[in-house]
Amino acid sequence: MLAAKVVRILSVLAGVLLAGLVAAAPAFAQPASRTPFRDCPECPEMVMLPGGSFTMGVPALEEEREGVPADVRGRSTPQVRVVIAPGLAMGQRAVSRGEFAAYVAETGFEPATGCWTFVNNGASYEYLERPGISWRDPGFPQTDDHPVVCVNWEDANNYAAWLTRKTGRRYRLPSEAEWEYAARAGTTTARFWGESVTLACQYANVADLTLADALNLDRRPAFTFRCTDNHIYTAPGGSFRPNAFGLYDMLGNVWQWAQDCLNPTLEGQPPNGNARQSGDCATRAMRGGSWSHLPWYVRAGNRVRGGTTDRFAFGGFRVVRER
Repeated sequence: MLAAKVVRILSVLAGVLLAGLVAAAPAFAQPASRTPFRDCPECPEMVMLPGGSFTMGVPALEEEREGVPADVRGRSTPQVRVVIAPGLAMGQRAVSRGEFAAYVAETGFEPATGCWTFVNNGASYEYLERPGISWRDPGFPQTDDHPVVCVNWEDANNYAAWLTRKTGRRYRLPSEAEWEYAARAGTTTARFWGESVTLACQYANVADLTLADALNLDRRPAFTFRCTDNHIYTAPGGSFRPNAFGLYDMLGNVWQWAQDCLNPTLEGQPPNGNARQSGDCATRAMRGGSWSHLPWYVRAGNRVRGGTTDRFAFGGFRVVRER
């Protein structure tokens, strides 16, 4: 049974959706302030996004260059031009453990235990579901300024609904298109800092030489970013340089849940940036990569999925506030 679970999680995280690079920079409809704000003392800090457009989808050349496995290439086609209207606000960081704790304390809701986690197998990467671990104790040390992990898609939506009740403004998870637009922040490269895997540690908490050395993992370039970020597991939100929209940790640290139901390609992607609410809605999109995933995962256009009830020690979320 455990072997079956391992196969399941590897198929979820290694074989799933890939999405794309911006083929053209956003043509901004209007500027937006990068000054963060909160709608309540317990609310996450938000940043207004500029309106604009971008090309969603990954060209074949990027997947080839990044070493994306052949059996998961082409799932981000066809490329689609998407327009994001102005007025949308996004969390400057992923929701923190402290912010999530405030929600739990006020509502009395306690997510179930049991979480998929990264396990050192001596020389390779492996993911197992471990009973007993939770957002309070994910199996590694965290403080309240780290991103919350071991929360599933339903937990994230419940948190957003709580913010909506508290503030009178509609909070929700971002659509995949909104997330990718924000992650790219006007860039046309695989990562908002460029194509480089050696510069990654200035901008993101990734599977780097720190992780490889600490857990005796494969140091080859296909498995490890060629830099040192000084964090083995999660890092406090905002520890690295932001992108041009003033957003931190859009790549690396933790995977982030999106609204969209699973669809195998970008065929039918709404051109207005809305989430796709048809397809396999028992599984939902996740974006951004994490502290434990291979370099080809950590790209602005890469898409993976998770079951709505699954929790991951390398998965969290950030929210958006409606216009």
